[in-house]
Amino acid sequence: MAKVIITCAVTGGAHTPTMSDALPITPEEISSQSLDAVAAGSAILHLHARNPETGEPTGDPDVYSRFLSVIRQRTDAIVNITTGGSATMPLKDRLAAAAHFKPEMCSLNMGSINFAMFPAAKRVTQWKHSWEKPYILGSDDFIFRNTFRDIEYILQTLGDQGTRFEHECYDVGHLYNLAHFVDRGLVKPPFFIQMIFGILGGIGPDLENLTFMKATADRLFGKDAFQWSVLAAGRFQMPFLTQAALMGGNVRVGLEDSLFIERGVLAASNAQQVQKIVRILHEMGHEPASPAEAREILGLKGADRVEF
Repeated sequence: MAKVIITCAVTGGAHTPTMSDALPITPEEISSQSLDAVAAGSAILHLHARNPETGEPTGDPDVYSRFLSVIRQRTDAIVNITTGGSATMPLKDRLAAAAHFKPEMCSLNMGSINFAMFPAAKRVTQWKHSWEKPYILGSDDFIFRNTFRDIEYILQTLGDQGTRFEHECYDVGHLYNLAHFVDRGLVKPPFFIQMIFGILGGIGPDLENLTFMKATADRLFGKDAFQWSVLAAGRFQMPFLTQAALMGGNVRVGLEDSLFIERGVLAASNAQQVQKIVRILHEMGHEPASPAEAREILGLKGADRVEF
């Protein structure tokens, strides 16, 4: 059976507590849902942190430490720490946890984009916390900054400690940005491309775009230079992941990317989404890669070389 790497993006920095009671906020909730996601079949955990009292995104290593230690002790999953944080964080705060803990993987956004979720505010009539409504409505003015200087700094700062990257590409131009760094020798095979669809400000959620993105990556890099994965926002999550798996790709689920399990039904947990994609993969004759298999496929340094 073909092995597919499943990443679970457990909480993210875009959704807010009011949008779903299942969204993990506290370190205890993040660690618990992470462990359940691994038990369901996820090999990689893509992790953000939140202020335990308010749910606001935070880059504070002290908050990260409260769930990273539990995850490390109780699972062999690959930990992938965000360097995106949220579109409102300065780069220093976005990198604080990754630089401190030196994980096997980090996310790395491959270009600047508008990053908006303000239409989601229409579905909410009462907010749990005062910061949420201004944060969501204010996203019509968010620019998610990832300049060439920023990307080079992240590559050098974290790459020198053996961390490899989930290269997040929100549009076709981001693949060309990645090619620029490959040509300069700052990114070396095998690298891992995460193609992202359906974010307001990025490439649209049309399946033709998935085919085009994959064909562009093949042309730029050659099929043997990279592994690739797909995530899609909201209701596009499962259709895009199914198509990606049919095309030989890997997949990413999680409440960071979609709060739903099916049309109009909120997911009860991250694990529920993992379980659903595992069922779909099995129907195709695929099975989830174990963390050990994913480490080998992606050429990671190993969990014994992290600092948490």
